[in-house]
Amino acid sequence: MNTAASENSVSKTKLDTKLLVGTLLFCLFNKPALALADDAQELAAIKAQMRLLAAQVEAIEQRQAKRQGLKKTQTALAGKGRHNTGLAGGKTATAALGSGPADPAIRFSPDTPPASVAQAGGLPLRSHGSGTNPFGFEWLPASQEVVGHPRSAMDLASSSPSSITQTSVDHLPPVFTIGGISVKLGGFVELSNIARDSNMTAGPATAWGNFPYANNPNHGLSEERISAQLSRMSVLMEANPRKDIRLQAYIETDFGGAAGTSNSVQISGYTPRMRQGYFTFTQKDWGFHLLMGQAWSLVTNYSKGLLPRQEQLPAVTDNNQIPGIAFTRVPQIRIGKDWHEKYWLGLSIEDPQGTVDASTFSKSCSPNGSSFSGSSVPAGYGQSGTSCAYYQNSGGVLLNSGTHYTDNPAPDIVLKAAADTSFGHYEVFGLGRWFRSLSVMPGESTTRKHTHFGGGVGAGLTTPLGTKKLQLAGNILAGEGVGRYGPSLLPDTTLNSRGQLTPVPEIIGSLGLIGHPSKSVLLYTYGGVETAGRKSYMGNDGRQYGYGVSDLNLSGCSIEFGSCNAQTHTLASLTAGGWWHFMEGHYGSMMAGLQYTYIRKFAFKGNDGFGNSVSPTTFGNTVYVTFRYFPFQ
Repeated sequence: MNTAASENSVSKTKLDTKLLVGTLLFCLFNKPALALADDAQELAAIKAQMRLLAAQVEAIEQRQAKRQGLKKTQTALAGKGRHNTGLAGGKTATAALGSGPADPAIRFSPDTPPASVAQAGGLPLRSHGSGTNPFGFEWLPASQEVVGHPRSAMDLASSSPSSITQTSVDHLPPVFTIGGISVKLGGFVELSNIARDSNMTAGPATAWGNFPYANNPNHGLSEERISAQLSRMSVLMEANPRKDIRLQAYIETDFGGAAGTSNSVQISGYTPRMRQGYFTFTQKDWGFHLLMGQAWSLVTNYSKGLLPRQEQLPAVTDNNQIPGIAFTRVPQIRIGKDWHEKYWLGLSIEDPQGTVDASTFSKSCSPNGSSFSGSSVPAGYGQSGTSCAYYQNSGGVLLNSGTHYTDNPAPDIVLKAAADTSFGHYEVFGLGRWFRSLSVMPGESTTRKHTHFGGGVGAGLTTPLGTKKLQLAGNILAGEGVGRYGPSLLPDTTLNSRGQLTPVPEIIGSLGLIGHPSKSVLLYTYGGVETAGRKSYMGNDGRQYGYGVSDLNLSGCSIEFGSCNAQTHTLASLTAGGWWHFMEGHYGSMMAGLQYTYIRKFAFKGNDGFGNSVSPTTFGNTVYVTFRYFPFQ
């Protein structure tokens, strides 16, 4: 009996301890909610009733207006009080439900938080600053939307609407905060149908320079593909440690990656990839800006200033833009300075990868046990022997082992100046690049290091044409070794007779018209060109080597299954398309897009084997039909 009593006493003591600990935890996390739960529940019930009555009045008036043939738009209905958070002007519920139209200014903070929040007594969790929650998490009510920004971010009045070209997350209200950091969510779900008149076996990004000549059976073999790979998600995190300082972190991703197991047989399992991922620091009083991470290159044209997410990107549907647009998205360190947000100066140090054309150097030479990939370089006129050139390596840890990376000695450097005036945005910039190779000269057994400089100059503009409904956007980049900045990826360099990488002269440019016939429609047309010059030498065997050679036998380029090693001289394109924002509400927005692109590819001249000149050319047509759902806009 004593033993049993003792066990019961111990059990009771353990139970009392558990109850005490549970009670303390419950009080710790729920005391703020319990203290205000009654008032909050009553207020939420009143708000719910008022919303219901306002919605009923609005529905009845819309039915009456429809019967009378009146045109009442939802935009006019919502424009009266989009930034208000309660009954505007001190109106009571009776006034709001009177004989006049329903007052759209009736907006309250959310009364139905997520389940995890509702369990805490129906109140949102507060941040550290409120002193009520140790986790620093807070669901933001609708009343805390930024003044001046409507709920919808689908503004098509810009020459480069960020809702189309990026995710327009800047114009969205924060969803929640963690401590002193506000978090915004953006993105869309996309479905595109791509039709090409030549089979390129490509997803929703067209390799513009790869349209085949007539010798390839894929020329004229149409391709049709449906893809959701360009569905995009983004997160913007912001903090203001001081009134004049802003910190931002931005991450943007889509599903444009393809792993070794990706296929379209049973499951189209295409992988997420990082489009952008960077953080910024802004000191407003100094006009100082710092960016670190992966973002659009400073070479990219801008619509305003030089700040990220303000790039002048064409509102096209193809993920590879259009020929003639200068851009890359690469890791970089960028510093900038503005003077009253009117004049801008930026300096960017960017990832230096390059492209090399070694198509005329048919033999390769790679030393045993090395990851170097090189080419055998015939001697130049008056020289003797053959040298070996090494300029790239296979990808290693955390890089793509199935591709090559050039061995550049320094990052690309971009210096850009811009001005925002009443007549538009204008900018000029300079680009510097360095290319490095190793070579083993004839009769030698060790390598020599060679470094060559390349780069160019460019300019861009975005300006209205007499009216806000029509804008002109253009860009140009000219120099040597700048091919990687064009979507057609013309070669940056080729090899000379000493095994050195020599930059190829190139010009990249485009000009576009963007029109806005209505608030919900955007139309655009672009013309673009990318062209490369010659960079070759005469070998001691009497043949030409390098890029842009003129003694190749190109007779097979127009014969099916014929041999064709033509080198691209110029790509010219014409693009036309548009977007229609056809649906919007508290459930988000939907848009439809249509685009057509025609491209013409011209090769350097060759011969037909009998001394006659041959100029191969080919063309391509691409049509996009796209639908996007924007749940946050």
